[in-house]
Amino acid sequence: MAYGEALALQRALVEDRRANRVPDLLLLVEHPHVLTLGVRGDGGRSHILASDETLAARRIDVFEAGRGGDITYHGPGQVVGYPIIDLKPDRCDVHRYVRDLEEVLIRAAADYGVDAGRVEGLTGVWVGRDKLAAIGVRISRWITSHGFAFNVTTDLDYFNLIVPCGIADRGVTSLERLLGRAIEWREVEDRIAAHFCGVFDRTAPPIGPVELKS
Repeated sequence: MAYGEALALQRALVEDRRANRVPDLLLLVEHPHVLTLGVRGDGGRSHILASDETLAARRIDVFEAGRGGDITYHGPGQVVGYPIIDLKPDRCDVHRYVRDLEEVLIRAAADYGVDAGRVEGLTGVWVGRDKLAAIGVRISRWITSHGFAFNVTTDLDYFNLIVPCGIADRGVTSLERLLGRAIEWREVEDRIAAHFCGVFDRTAPPIGPVELKS
C-alpha cells in the first residue's frame, strides 16, 4: 500500500474509532520505498543524506507523517503496523503504550531465537547496537495511529540514504540478516498480530511454533 494511501486511511479510521463506528484495529502493511518525517524540529529532513535527484531517480517519496520521532525508511520486506486503538479508560499512559509496542516486537523476534531488547534512552527494538524495529506514534485524545516498522527481509542499503531516526552512531538490521536465511514475511506478520493481541489483551488466533533452521 502506498504510504499516502495508508496515511489517509489511518486518519479516517481514527475518526471512526473516536465515534465508535469501528472497534480497535491493527493495520499491517508493506510500503513501496518511502522516507517519512516526524514532527520534532525539521522532522528529520536534515538527516536525509541523498540529493533530491537521487531520491527521484530511485523513486523514493518523502512524506511528513505527523507522528513522533525523526526520519525513517519504509520499504518492501518490512512489516509496518498501525494500531488504531482507544487507550481509554485504563491504558492512558504514552510511555506504557510505547513500551507495549516494543514488547510485541521483542516477543516476535524471540519466536525466531533472536534476543532483542530495549536500549535505555532510545525508542525501538534493538539487537546489540543495531535497530531491528523502529517506533513512532501519534496519540490524539487517546486514540492511537502510526506505530512500528519491523525489518524482516528489508534491503538495508536504503537506510544509507538517511541518518535513521537521527541516531548516527548505531546501525540497523533485519530478521533475515540476523538469521542468515530467507524469512516468510506473512509468517512474521501473523506472529506480530498474535503477540499484539497478547500484550493488549485481545483474543488471538492460535499459531504454531516457528521451525527454527540451522
